Amino acid sequence: MADAKPDFLTVRELAALLRVKERRVYALAAAGDIPCSRATGKILFPRTAVENWLARHGTPRQADAAPAARPIVLAGSHDPLLDWALRESRSGIATFFDGSLDGLARFGRGEAVAVGMHVFERGIGGAGDYNVGHVARAAGDQPVVLIEWAVRERGLMVPPGNPGGIRGIADLAGKRVMPRQAEAGSQLLLLDLLDREGIQPSGIEFLDPPARNETDLALAVADSKADAALGLAGLARRFRLDFVPLVRERYDLLIWRRFYFEEPFQRFLAFCRGQPLSARAAELGGYDLAGLGTVRFNGS
Repeated sequence: MADAKPDFLTVRELAALLRVKERRVYALAAAGDIPCSRATGKILFPRTAVENWLARHGTPRQADAAPAARPIVLAGSHDPLLDWALRESRSGIATFFDGSLDGLARFGRGEAVAVGMHVFERGIGGAGDYNVGHVARAAGDQPVVLIEWAVRERGLMVPPGNPGGIRGIADLAGKRVMPRQAEAGSQLLLLDLLDREGIQPSGIEFLDPPARNETDLALAVADSKADAALGLAGLARRFRLDFVPLVRERYDLLIWRRFYFEEPFQRFLAFCRGQPLSARAAELGGYDLAGLGTVRFNGS
């Protein structure tokens, strides 16, 4: 009976498998481009993860011959403070904001180097986390890192004076509510909150078409098109709307690990460590930046 294949490969064994020199394997590991583990003090490569990596990328020589560079685009959920910081830092990072799940799908197709997301994941007893489960399932075997951007205050934006007397989710029954698109984290959260209150979505007059970013959501209430919307405290303040706080949500950034160390993202991070970002967050209101940069998940 033949010996079982080892669960982990050494640098030499992987170099032989890939038919490259050992220094090429070290370079791939250092750049985070191939799954590896350093738990024992030496670099080892999980065989199953390597086989999956080869299925996606081909051999290093094939990848070198036809590189598939990711565009320098941050996709996912719209955040006003993040949008401002990307521009003010002169990072050169473009944006395509069309919802957390849309961004995660684009990331999976190689169409973005980073994703902004705030997807609530209900746990036992109604408690929950944000983003980690979705990232683990979609990209857990890839060289990615999930870091915290901010904790944001989210609640119901209503017209000045709150003429509808809206004090919570239960008061939305029969009201005109501006939704977000189905891929947006705030829409997923709204449906979860309605479910907790035992309210069917059919009992809400959802307006159409949905708002596709946070600013348009606030504008719908400010322009009296909607009686309420589940939005950010900062934008309610900006548009002089009344605000009913409901949750504190965590907005994270999913990043292709190699891009984390490249100049555009490092320039952005350097800007975020300065006073202008804190001042802007205080001006907007509803942001807690204490955990900015905290690693929430590390891929293979």
